[in-house]
Amino acid sequence: MFLMLKTTLENQYGRLLHSDRDPIPDVPAVYFVMPTEENIDRMCQDLRNQLYESYYLNFISAISRSKLEDIANAALAASAVTQVAKVFDQYLNFITLEDDMFVLCNQNKELVSYRAINRPDITDTEMETIMDTIVDSLFCFFVTLGAVPIIRCSRGTAAEMVAVKLDKKLRENLRDARNSLFTGDTLGAGQFSFQRPLLVLVDRNIDLATPLHHTWTYQALVHDVLDFHLNRVNLEESSAVENSPAGARPKRKNKKSYDLTAVDKFWQKHKGSPFPEVAESVQQELESYRAQEDEVKRLKSIMGLEGEDEGAISMLSDNTAKLTSAVSSLPELLEKKRLIDLHTNVATAVLEHIKTRKLDVYFEYEEKIMSKTTLDKSLLDMISDPDAGTPEDKMRLFLIYYISTQQAPSEADLEQYKKALTEAGCNLTPLQYIKQWKAFAKMASAPTSYGNTATKPMGLLSRVMNTGSQFVMEGVKNLVLKQQNLPVTRILDSLMEMKSNPETDDYRYFDPKMLRGSDSSVPRNKNPFQEAIVFVVGGGNYIEYQNLVDYIKGKQGKHVLYGCSELFNASQFIKQLSLLGQK
Repeated sequence: MFLMLKTTLENQYGRLLHSDRDPIPDVPAVYFVMPTEENIDRMCQDLRNQLYESYYLNFISAISRSKLEDIANAALAASAVTQVAKVFDQYLNFITLEDDMFVLCNQNKELVSYRAINRPDITDTEMETIMDTIVDSLFCFFVTLGAVPIIRCSRGTAAEMVAVKLDKKLRENLRDARNSLFTGDTLGAGQFSFQRPLLVLVDRNIDLATPLHHTWTYQALVHDVLDFHLNRVNLEESSAVENSPAGARPKRKNKKSYDLTAVDKFWQKHKGSPFPEVAESVQQELESYRAQEDEVKRLKSIMGLEGEDEGAISMLSDNTAKLTSAVSSLPELLEKKRLIDLHTNVATAVLEHIKTRKLDVYFEYEEKIMSKTTLDKSLLDMISDPDAGTPEDKMRLFLIYYISTQQAPSEADLEQYKKALTEAGCNLTPLQYIKQWKAFAKMASAPTSYGNTATKPMGLLSRVMNTGSQFVMEGVKNLVLKQQNLPVTRILDSLMEMKSNPETDDYRYFDPKMLRGSDSSVPRNKNPFQEAIVFVVGGGNYIEYQNLVDYIKGKQGKHVLYGCSELFNASQFIKQLSLLGQK
């Protein structure tokens, strides 16, 4: 939880750090900041102004020697050396969103974005800066974990550049035995104390279809269609009455925020479930709550029994015990009601998007494209249908088709598709970039395969789920998800289980604990790994995360963490592709 709150604290404190503050000479101050030039200058200014009694300096990532000397010089000049009580490198330059998921810096994330890494005009110096930023955060992650990983990565990609730099940084730290961060207590406290973990570094370019894919699981849908950021979802709710008089002001919308975290048991249980299951579970929880509430009301009314007969007195005594029990469970009941209201509101907002944009139809159609299954409707008809989806939905669908198909459409067919997309209101600039990317990927290797299993439609939910249900699911397909490994999961499976696979046989192997580095693809360790970290350079998404979670459920005693340089939804990703496609 502390790591997840890191960015929030930094944001709030960042504003306070650079604001005008009055001296409070008898109070100690705790600083928790990034060791940037701007922040260091302000801290030196605070020392010169003698703002506080003592100073505890906590740096989110390691501070350089030159900046430490700047603070020392400022303390010396201000005669405040004895007031600087502690200086800590906390190695917390990452954010844990789940127990098994983390992302890198949240502020200035465009500096390490997919677009930043893949810009055609990027200079070597800019690329080095981006790679150093990513490596610094990954180093912090492994220091916190207390483990030195075995590193595997693909050749000729940004992931390889990260691997080389991370291997060097870990190796240099291990070489300095006196100051190493991976010895003694730190290592013993690590999650991976008995066997070293595997770090699989993959490049976003190995799979561009998955980030564009319409999804069907709760957490991924919330991230795709709602404003969901750092585990907080923001909803707009209409506050005015529908039948407002003519000439009245437009309805004002209330903004509500909900935190979807590990303490929310419903979220923990259902975040990876298909949406129709979630809607049904919310309804069941609501009915269970109402039954408990009715029982409390019934007991209250019985407590007002009149009459002195023995039956009434024994009933009163029995019900007093029941009511006492019901009252003691009241806080739990109120919390249950809060979570039901929360998920009713969130699921209703998601359902609205599904129905107005026909997201179930898009999800099923894209699954068929990616698994090379026969399509029951032409792609041109899907794009041209004015009632199905937004222009962005149609563009996402076409890009997935273009990426997934082995043979690119002929120029004549492509012109026809472009005409239909333009008529549907689509911006074609993302297609310009994907065409260039596909031509380059074709030179490098074969197109990515997405498996051969697809979703299994169970027919339409042609009924209202329950009498008085909050969710009218009529017309929404009840699609059952069949487990299929996405490219990232498939790569992890091959490397974790030490399987021979053309996709991964050429992956480079790094062991920072070996005295000399090598350019080998042959792993020295021949045993399957029990723990692994998958890190996507160029950005990740909840679809891949959920796919890994589902995969590891079938592997008893094994653990996988998912990390990425930034977390984006399809809309954010398509904007980056659009910027890359502009000439």
